[in-house]
Amino acid sequence: MTSTIGKWATALAFLVIPAAANAQQPSKSDMRRLIDENMRFAVKQYQVLKDSTPADRMPRTFQQGRSVTSDTEWWCSGFYPGTLWYLYEYTKDPAVKAEAERRLGILAKEQRYTGNHDIGFMIYCSFGNAYRITGDKRYKTIIDTAAVYQITRYRPSINSIQSWNRNKKLNCPVIIDNMMNLEQLLWVTEQGGSPRYREIALAHANTTLKNHYRPDHSTFHIVDYDLDKGTVIQKVNGQGAHDTSAWSRGQAWGLYGFTMMYRFTKEEKYLNHARNIARFILRHPNLPADKIPYWDYNAPQIPTARDASAGAIAASALLELGQYVDKKERAQFVSAAGIMLQSLSSPAYRAKLGENGGFILQHSVGHFLANSEVDVPLTYADYYFLEGLLRYKKWYL
Repeated sequence: MTSTIGKWATALAFLVIPAAANAQQPSKSDMRRLIDENMRFAVKQYQVLKDSTPADRMPRTFQQGRSVTSDTEWWCSGFYPGTLWYLYEYTKDPAVKAEAERRLGILAKEQRYTGNHDIGFMIYCSFGNAYRITGDKRYKTIIDTAAVYQITRYRPSINSIQSWNRNKKLNCPVIIDNMMNLEQLLWVTEQGGSPRYREIALAHANTTLKNHYRPDHSTFHIVDYDLDKGTVIQKVNGQGAHDTSAWSRGQAWGLYGFTMMYRFTKEEKYLNHARNIARFILRHPNLPADKIPYWDYNAPQIPTARDASAGAIAASALLELGQYVDKKERAQFVSAAGIMLQSLSSPAYRAKLGENGGFILQHSVGHFLANSEVDVPLTYADYYFLEGLLRYKKWYL
């Protein structure tokens, strides 16, 4: 793995973004202006994204001067319509709503998707926001259906939802990202669905808590299981620098996921675990001053590529975590999130109007080692960036 990283070190030298030496929490008035300006910018920018995306496709990224789109089976397909709903929630722009509804129309067929665990990202981030904002029961029906198909991947022998299908290297892989998709199951039970969805979500979270995390509260990307024996075969970092490193987006997924688990269950073990993950991230010696992490906290050749998506996810999660802790700790988490959002709003990360293929943020990393989506915009970076801005406005202004 190290030699692979070294191969890209020279080629990616241009990705290094200087850390702001004087990064500090913005004032409330500054945040009000920053949030409003970002949301209005995003509406204009997403018009460019809309025009760059065929009606039967979803945006994926922009690289080498061209737009890259996906079909609706791509795991990120729900983020674009979900982001549109966040924009509509803030602006009440009917054109934004109309585009969100059009994209939901091509996504609805994925409510029965069973190819991997990501039906939560695909359906809940899109139809979940749509239902929350509009109250249209048609959207709830789609979410309820998605939960039925989501739990077909639950494996009782390991008390987990299998993330990916078996392949040449992995028998039964469960990835930290899967924590994010539990929200759909918990929500469906809370909204009158079967208690079974909640039971499976708790089982999966408890198994993740037991097997994914190291003593320093960092997480592996993948835990591979023997389904017959119910035992762990191996723990690896499929997208991290090496098997003992801390892949930055994985740490953010875990922070967000366990904070969300506490929201639904009020079980202290989830809250305490989320707090420990937050401390790991915020106290890491390799976290830059602007608090937007490198693609892996332990990557060789630091400074290296930043991952704006990891920063956006972590910022949104820290703002929710701040709702559940004491005043002192809340101030720490909100301050860090504010710096992250301010950094992402700066020219170092935010695109110029009309550029970047219509995406809001630059400098995210999909899969560094595979040289896949490195230093590009990604739909989930935009989604969690706007979610973080709206959470800040709702809870802290």
